[in-house]
Order: sequence, then structure tokens, then C-alpha cells
Amino acid sequence: MVALDELQLRYVDALDRRDMKSWLASFSQKGEASYICTTAESVEGNLPVSMMLDDCRARLEDRVTFITKIWAGTFQDYRMRHFVQRIHQERDGDLWRVRTNFRVTCTPIGRDQRTDTVAGVYEDVVDCSGAEPLFLSKRAIADDSVLPRYLVYPI
Repeated sequence: MVALDELQLRYVDALDRRDMKSWLASFSQKGEASYICTTAESVEGNLPVSMMLDDCRARLEDRVTFITKIWAGTFQDYRMRHFVQRIHQERDGDLWRVRTNFRVTCTPIGRDQRTDTVAGVYEDVVDCSGAEPLFLSKRAIADDSVLPRYLVYPI
């Protein structure tokens, strides 16, 4: 259980520091590694709608490239602070299915603007077959269907 929490903390620390290379390092090297950001409304309605859909390792790598090189300087940057609490885990061989509540604050840098808050749950599949656990898939499900004014970084 400690290893699962440490992985989640590495993930949120990387995002809070806006360190996309470390964010990517929390995911498996396997081709099917994925990150999806959606809403509870979409999940409950069985709607295939996502704000972010990185459905393979190559798309995770593309997200890092876009944020750090292509989009750099083209958006108002913001700070994030993640608060997480693991609420369920279930083992299936080398894989763990983990649910973790999250609350993320997003504060624009350099302007007096309000801080936006996003709350929800992560539904993760963690691969524990290697030297360290890594996310095989991470689905961030936001409770609210209206997210901050723009979303550049994963939640």
C-alpha cells in the first residue's frame, strides 16, 4: 500500500512543480499506458467525452512535448496544488486497481484572479510487475462538468 501512495505522491508532486518529464515518468513504458480526464456526468451518462484523451504512451509523450515546447509561452501559466486520499485498492495479479479522491486548486500566475478548484476521483490501474509501480492507466473524473477556464496540465 505504501508503494501505491508513493506513486500517487510522485505524480501530484510532478504536476504541482509543473515538471512534465517527472509526470511522464510515473507512467508505464508499455504502449497501452494512458491518461484520461473526464467528468462524472460523462461517466454516469456513459458518454465518451473527455477533456484530455491520451490513450497510449505515444500520446502521453506528445502531451509533454506540447506543454513544454509547442505551447510554452502561449497560455497564462498557473500553479496547481493537489490534495489526495486513497479510498480503495484491489489487487489483480501484478495490477492494482486504485481509487483516490482528489482536490486540485489552480491559481493563475502573475495576475489577481480567483483560484479555481477541481474535485473528483482518480481511477487508476497500477502495474507492479517491474522494479517500481507505475500507472498503466489513470482516469481523472471531475465532479463538476465545468472545469477551470482552460486546462493545459493534466489534473
